[in-house]
Amino acid sequence: MAVDSALSSPLGPPACEKDAKALQFIEEMTRNADAVQERVLAEILSRNAETEYLKRFKLGGATDRKTFKSKVPVITYEDVQPEIQRIANGDRSAILSSHPISEFLTSSGTSAGERKLMPTIKEELDRRQLLYSLLMPVMNLYVPDLDKGKGLYFLFVKSETRTPSGLLARPVLTSYYKSDHFKTRPYDPYNVYTSPNEAILCPDSFQSMYTQMLCGLIERNHVLRLGAVFASGLLRAIRFLQLNWPELAHDISAGSLNSRVTDPAIRDYMCHVMKPDPKLAEFIGQECSKENWEGIITRIWPNTKYLDVIVTGAMAQYIPTLNYYSGGLPLACTMYASSECYFGLNLNPMCKPSEVSYTIMPNMAYFEFLPHESSRVDSSAPPKLVDLADVEVGKEYELVITTYAGLNRYRVGDILRVTGFHNSAPQFHFVRRKNVLLSIDSDKTDESELQRAVENASKLLAEFKTSVVEYTSYADTKTIPGHYVIYWELLTKDDSANLPSHEVLNRCCLEMEESLNSVYRQCRVADHSIGPLEIRVVKSGTFEELMDYAISRGASINQYKVPRCVNFTPIMELLDSRVVSVHFSQRLPHWSPQRRR
Repeated sequence: MAVDSALSSPLGPPACEKDAKALQFIEEMTRNADAVQERVLAEILSRNAETEYLKRFKLGGATDRKTFKSKVPVITYEDVQPEIQRIANGDRSAILSSHPISEFLTSSGTSAGERKLMPTIKEELDRRQLLYSLLMPVMNLYVPDLDKGKGLYFLFVKSETRTPSGLLARPVLTSYYKSDHFKTRPYDPYNVYTSPNEAILCPDSFQSMYTQMLCGLIERNHVLRLGAVFASGLLRAIRFLQLNWPELAHDISAGSLNSRVTDPAIRDYMCHVMKPDPKLAEFIGQECSKENWEGIITRIWPNTKYLDVIVTGAMAQYIPTLNYYSGGLPLACTMYASSECYFGLNLNPMCKPSEVSYTIMPNMAYFEFLPHESSRVDSSAPPKLVDLADVEVGKEYELVITTYAGLNRYRVGDILRVTGFHNSAPQFHFVRRKNVLLSIDSDKTDESELQRAVENASKLLAEFKTSVVEYTSYADTKTIPGHYVIYWELLTKDDSANLPSHEVLNRCCLEMEESLNSVYRQCRVADHSIGPLEIRVVKSGTFEELMDYAISRGASINQYKVPRCVNFTPIMELLDSRVVSVHFSQRLPHWSPQRRR
């Protein structure tokens, strides 16, 4: 399609006129980032001026940054939780937002072991859709002819609950997939999926995955890109193929659908799709029955140009495995978002994962940045936050947001490093989630949670006069799904006492899982995205050896603390060489999508 030269973008030549308008919008927003931010804050403050929360700080109708910063405090979830709970319980007055709260989005972070509830309003779907609409125009600058095929994306809805007042509480992507914005999206040749809506919207994870994989295999020659939200999700799909390829090949050969797929909407859709194809079934059997699965993605889907997955932050641990299965295909991280707010996009999506930087779109919310050194210092003086346009390259900040839905100066907990600017909008490398120790999928376990889990599990050892004297951990992502590994050094106070049995230590694994937060337990029970927790008992004296090793590398003997999470290969090798027994959780921990209290 010819593109009007007046619509060309400094980002590069657009693939079509629609792309040209999207790229032009990115340029306009980023060229005047500070002015856009000023307008966004004024809009939020004028709209929510009569809310109970903002009236508390006596802004007097002011919508300027100076007054806002001097009067409204920086907060965490715990500070605003009472207001959120009132809304959840049915209070319909304008507490946080002048617009009605339409639902709650459940964050992957937790408060008191439960998912955080993030208030949202209907128009936020428009803002999220706007950011989604910018992704392919940018990708088309780097990868040609994506309109000539399809994307195989493994997308899933997760369980949802209702608050006492009846408001839905569910993950942000579940909210989006169930919205008309997604279900009735207009046809776009650059954004066609092999997975039917019927499969994406099926709440049963097996039926959904089976159908999406089956459709992806049937259309193997049309697939130009593979994706999932997180790297862990795409690897789970590959593992699913390893376990289920005989059934998938049988269905393709016979033109039938596995009897375990009972969802009526899926069966109705697939009856129009399934046709016997013995040749394809034979090919799948030949490839999948091979012991070596290196490059399996490009062997099955030969036209794949890139993988579309998040591999920043904790997901970086999956990069070597993705490279193995894909034969080194480019890994594209396209956008940066959370339950609280959608933030921005990667304007160079084909860069190396270690170089990924996200450009914050200043129209999404009002953004402030707490210098990371400040977030570590306990001071009675209020922290000095920096505006979006004033951050400095090379410095690290904690992200603070003010949203249309009523979060004001809310600390998200993401640590970002400024890598540069696109026009006047800064670009950030995601460093990590604050205080997160272990993460496999959407779970986030911090040090205090891990400590509590170890303490609870170690109570089972008391009758054997045995205790845990030291411990550390790591997230093992070599298995699919990944799982937590906890190293324990035990001390038995009475040599004549019976030692804890293998069965007791297996129970300790389950007790640890029962003590971890609800996001972890949902990943274990409903999503099957985390495997059974493992305890490795090490020889007495192992942690002393660990300290000696650290000191030999320059650690101070006075300041040395046992690391509660390890990922340095020599240390893990030392620990593994001292393992005397290995134990796993034998049952699933308790989890159910109960009504929110």
